[in-house]
Amino acid sequence: MTRTRFCSYLLIVGLGHMACVERDTYSFKTGTDWPVYGGNKAGNRYSPLNQIDTGNVDQLEVAWMFNAAEEPEAGKQPRALQIQCQPIVVNGMLYGTTPALKLFALNAATGELTWKFEPPESRIHVNRGVAYWEKGEDKRILYTVGPNLYAVDAIRGEPVLSFGEQGVVNLYEGIAKGLENDVVGLSINATSPGVIYGDVYIVGSAVSESGNAAPGYVRAFDIITGELRWVFHTIPHPGETGYDTWPDSAYQKIGAANSWAGMVVDERRGMVFFGTGSPASDFYGGDRKGSNLFANCVVALHAQTGKLAWHYQVIHHDLWDRDISCQPNLVTVNHDGKRIDAVAQATKDGLLYLLDRETGKSLFPVEERAVPTHGLPGEHPYPTQKFPLKPLPFSRQVFTEADITDISPESHAYIKAQYLKYRSDHKFTPPDTSGTLLFGYSGGAEWGGSAADPEGVLYINANDEPWVLQMIDTVSLNRETASLSRGNALYAINCASCHGGDRRGNGLEFPSLAEIGNRMSHAQLKQIVTAGTGRMPSFQHLPDDDREAIVQYVRNPRAVSRPATGVQQGKAQNRAESPSFGFKPLYVKKVWERLTDPDGYPGVKPPWGTLNAIDLNTGEYVWRVPLGEFPELTEKGIPVTGTESYGGPIVTAGGLVFIAATRDERIRAFDKKTGEILWEYQLPAGGFATPITYEVAGRQYVVIAAGGARGAKLGGNYIAFALK
Repeated sequence: MTRTRFCSYLLIVGLGHMACVERDTYSFKTGTDWPVYGGNKAGNRYSPLNQIDTGNVDQLEVAWMFNAAEEPEAGKQPRALQIQCQPIVVNGMLYGTTPALKLFALNAATGELTWKFEPPESRIHVNRGVAYWEKGEDKRILYTVGPNLYAVDAIRGEPVLSFGEQGVVNLYEGIAKGLENDVVGLSINATSPGVIYGDVYIVGSAVSESGNAAPGYVRAFDIITGELRWVFHTIPHPGETGYDTWPDSAYQKIGAANSWAGMVVDERRGMVFFGTGSPASDFYGGDRKGSNLFANCVVALHAQTGKLAWHYQVIHHDLWDRDISCQPNLVTVNHDGKRIDAVAQATKDGLLYLLDRETGKSLFPVEERAVPTHGLPGEHPYPTQKFPLKPLPFSRQVFTEADITDISPESHAYIKAQYLKYRSDHKFTPPDTSGTLLFGYSGGAEWGGSAADPEGVLYINANDEPWVLQMIDTVSLNRETASLSRGNALYAINCASCHGGDRRGNGLEFPSLAEIGNRMSHAQLKQIVTAGTGRMPSFQHLPDDDREAIVQYVRNPRAVSRPATGVQQGKAQNRAESPSFGFKPLYVKKVWERLTDPDGYPGVKPPWGTLNAIDLNTGEYVWRVPLGEFPELTEKGIPVTGTESYGGPIVTAGGLVFIAATRDERIRAFDKKTGEILWEYQLPAGGFATPITYEVAGRQYVVIAAGGARGAKLGGNYIAFALK
């Protein structure tokens, strides 16, 4: 059994003082529903249900399965999409989204479809959840498709026509005010749902990560009318707090600093909490000297007005794409003999901050240390960064020679040769043209989030994978692309840093484009290039003929076409990186890929993915175990390695932690006290989402979206489990 292999990894520590998670005054009236993304408004992914417990979890079986995937109509998006949605359950009705972003309602006990809403536009970005609101007989689901926020009647599945314009609010609303240049056409959507406070819907956004990123402002809309209530400028305007942490007028051209991973609400205090991402562009900040508030911050706002309560910046002047990548958790802990309401925030670089909810002050010691400042020409690396002393990091911070993989002599030799080519001397080594090795892109923590139980233990899955980053100046990039065809040059400028010059991507965030012409029609590819999908932004800022040239090249790169002229080359570069809003960075990424051995396994010693239990009262680890396995390696006698994981855990009063998320496409139940695996099930496709649990008519269910992809086979099912 797999569970016995994990026992040698257990690290048992006393639980210390007791704590509790924030109770949600809106939900859990009976403890039966899962009415909010993250389980409750505190984002704790905790359920008080205990019908399924450590003694009977091995008796779980499939109760129902709903196939959400649909074959596309002619000319519409392909089926090759994934589901990352954590559905919600309210009053026995389950609400979720299909891979094509249709909204549906199911009978939560049977999986039978009640209604399905199909938005008129066709979009193909990731969606991770929806929001529910009610007042009397008025019951609504709010969710986003591309730049549009919909209000849909939760009973009938029809648009609420009194909301916005015929049931729709555009997410460009509130962005352009005070800006000299237009942002319409830049990529804006919302992968994570917003949060609800009274009659206000507060939402962040997902934007591009290049110089053409739209501003990542946080906004609040009136749920009844759709009217814009307030805007919080994550890149401050003149006179606002934080304006002096940027060059003058930076807000006129620099975007991102967006909240894309989800928010939480303290209803008693009337406060909303969220993390923000890095500013544009990800790896070069020559245009943004300073610490760059409110990028890479935990932010607390007054929910009714959007006024700043406090902020806590975890990375100054980010040059490593270390977004805050998941929802915070609202908890109450015993600290220095006092009961303190706190915010627990995990980060992409494997750190956990525990902050006083009233003031934003860290409850555990954090040192501000000097870091390297030898950046690229024109760069201004910040001279200090934060180093929390407790809890200890839950993923590796620096790639040392001792970390080089040892799963085989061949793998070790290959990775050592790569290791010697690049710099890896410091976690905060600035990017350069010779290349650096770093952790903290695919996690540490990722968007699946953390679970927290009433004992004050936080459960979080973590990734441990090194990446290679190499920069190139735009003059050299132009020179390298000068002899290329127009489509190839546009691809090199816009696409190659993610999908690679060989178009093979990395099989996960950046899929292979090799032979894509055999898998997608011209119209389907054109739609993706125009609208964006997953981590890929919209290219609407490019003229249609440039998008057409990219599609033609990707579908048939061997076709003979005339080289681009110098004038065309310059236009391609300017169009790619100088939209009406945005800027042209002096340096862009040339190589940005996982460091793997010849067989595709991570270039460091296992574990490559872990599940961790951390006592928030003491800052100590309760246990840490590998999460996931590669069966072919296990068969060779290699101890269970863990795999990367995308999607988070939930924890229940039955003493269980449920999580899917792994490359081996299983869902598992762990004993929350020991980390022992008590049950696992082989899904038909990967469950790269966070599960939920709820009760209907006295029966407890656990549901996971098995949407597949991420380099593995595709899926499209929501699967419910219950006791036999």
